[in-house]
Amino acid sequence: MHHAAFQSTDRVLISPRYLAGIGADSLGNVIGPLTHLFDWHTTHDPATGLVTLDSPDHCLFITFEPMRFDGIWWTIAHHEPNWEVKFTRQTPVEAIAAVTQALPQLLGDHRHAEQIPLTANSPSSVAADHQWTAHRDSNGFTSPDGHCTLRHTPQDPATWTVNASLYKGFDTEWSAVFTDAPERLVAQFVTGIASDIPVERAFGDIPYLVQHSTSALITPIRGAAVNPHVHHAVAQAAQAYAPAPRRSPSTP
Repeated sequence: MHHAAFQSTDRVLISPRYLAGIGADSLGNVIGPLTHLFDWHTTHDPATGLVTLDSPDHCLFITFEPMRFDGIWWTIAHHEPNWEVKFTRQTPVEAIAAVTQALPQLLGDHRHAEQIPLTANSPSSVAADHQWTAHRDSNGFTSPDGHCTLRHTPQDPATWTVNASLYKGFDTEWSAVFTDAPERLVAQFVTGIASDIPVERAFGDIPYLVQHSTSALITPIRGAAVNPHVHHAVAQAAQAYAPAPRRSPSTP
């Protein structure tokens, strides 16, 4: 189905994840488990939309600031030792949630751990496992399509950054910056963003330029002849093999 055939309210599956946009109900997906399962305290200012979460031991805070002028919507800050994670507006919610859901275990709260799998691999291993290309001149990786990069800054080894954009396109760019943060959180994020498993969106929630791009694979949830995820996987395989030249027109 051509992307233009979708209505804005149609539920679709989209891959790669880093082009999917933030998604709906980002707040509930990111903070819901912390408040419902782990007793984190929440404050909300209806006038500004500011939401703050506080861990039970008061060493870790999450802020959601949708009115911030610089576009940094999410900040995770830990005190003693001090470290910080920041995500800009269009960072896909699934990858942010992969980080926030790991925080209780990081603090020693292992309730529900069997439902929240944490990767044991390094960020670089996760990227390599998903066929991201290693940079020759720096400690970094780029996604197969070139639209997402992971960098570990050599001159500042405490900082990991993940950036994505579609041709530097308006409203498709986002960044995640991990400063002095535990490497396992970086790995959680990279696992969440590099996964081949598509994410669900309303078509209208996908960034406009991505809706009309061939860089993203968008398939319907309703009307698929098979399970929507199977349908998407088949389309992914077809997309992956489509550019391969045929050996000969006469090959049976």
